[in-house]
Amino acid sequence: MIERYSRPQMKRVWSDENKFHKWLEVEIAVCDAWAEIGVVPREAISKIKLAKCNLKRMEEILKETHHDMTAFLGSVAESLGEESRFIHLGLTSSDVMDTALSLQLVEATELLSADVKELITVLAQKAVEHKYTPMIGRTHGVHAEPITFGLKLAVWVEEMRRNMQRLSEARKIIAVGKISGAVGTYATVPPEVEQRACRKLGLLPAPVSNQILQRDRHAQFVTALALIASSLEKFAFEIRGLQRTEVGEVGEPFGSGQTGSSAMPHKRNPELCERISGLARLVRGYALTAMENIALWHERDISHSSTERVILPDACLLVDYCLPLFTSIIKGLQVFPQRMKKNMELTKGLVFSQRVMLALIDKGLSRQEAYELVQRNAMKSWKGNKDFLNLLKADPEVVKSLPQPELEALFDYQFYLRHIDEIFERLGLTKAQWKSTMPESTNLAPRAL
Repeated sequence: MIERYSRPQMKRVWSDENKFHKWLEVEIAVCDAWAEIGVVPREAISKIKLAKCNLKRMEEILKETHHDMTAFLGSVAESLGEESRFIHLGLTSSDVMDTALSLQLVEATELLSADVKELITVLAQKAVEHKYTPMIGRTHGVHAEPITFGLKLAVWVEEMRRNMQRLSEARKIIAVGKISGAVGTYATVPPEVEQRACRKLGLLPAPVSNQILQRDRHAQFVTALALIASSLEKFAFEIRGLQRTEVGEVGEPFGSGQTGSSAMPHKRNPELCERISGLARLVRGYALTAMENIALWHERDISHSSTERVILPDACLLVDYCLPLFTSIIKGLQVFPQRMKKNMELTKGLVFSQRVMLALIDKGLSRQEAYELVQRNAMKSWKGNKDFLNLLKADPEVVKSLPQPELEALFDYQFYLRHIDEIFERLGLTKAQWKSTMPESTNLAPRAL
């Protein structure tokens, strides 16, 4: 089923062809390193570099040996002749497999990094586009105070920047090789060979290893992917909530001829965002498995091996699928500013309750007195569906401290937008290609919608 979510480049990274090519690449780098210190004849290297792994032949050998490394070595040996005796000299299987796996993970990270960068760019563009598009902020799902849709997206921009940093850190942790022999003592292959071979492969040698690279490295990598997936789910979850019929402030792209239900022709469901929410659960599960792979018996066992054949390719393939999918959602996202304005007025001015309370405190009332006075009128507004400002104007205790003109001046949506520019500047979202101006329709006078 994972094939459904495979994009060609990432699929190639995790193909058998690429895996065994990486194994061969490691073997050749080690032979080259041995030659540099005079153990393998230099004249043998030119032929060794032409070695091949015949996958069909490897499968035949595997049926007999039941060991993929010996099957691999048998296939390679058949392509060489007498020079094959230098292949795998002093090595254990994990020297090759773990080092090659690091090369695959680095390749995968490069693709994922490009996906993340593109999403950050698209989110930033959309954030600036809606920098001044006012909407209600919600806490606990309940109206709180006004924000802008651009501010909501700016939060996502910064979160994806943190994900980029996590991915970069994970790349550093996993970009290491291990050529240290059966249990990491270098008894059959000296540290100099490891250093030289890793340098040729573009990796750093692990400072210390046993028979394997320690799996906390891989757990950090998969956890970074799980965090990316969780962020995507968070964003998708928000779009799903804002697309609900009762809210109707945004909608994911819906193409001509697309259908939302086999039974109800009117349906426009957030199925793309729901897909991301579901797949994120899988990736988080892979992170747990990766952490459980850290604890192995003594210098190694292979309880991690079977799971890694699933979780590492699948986690990369799924995140590589979800990132561009969500990028396309943001590119085609439908935004409904007029519905946002209408929703802000649903509570008939209650969103200004804190401003009124603070103004009363500024007039000399204690915080408790001001809170109780404002809440009393707020509850009347809730229960009677009455205009909050009119209730305040009719309350003698309120107008004693805040005359009508001062009260009316507090009910101004612009108050909540006054630091938006500063926030965007702090995020660096002021580039020329992200220019935006406040649309006339969102230049709100007090309570004007």
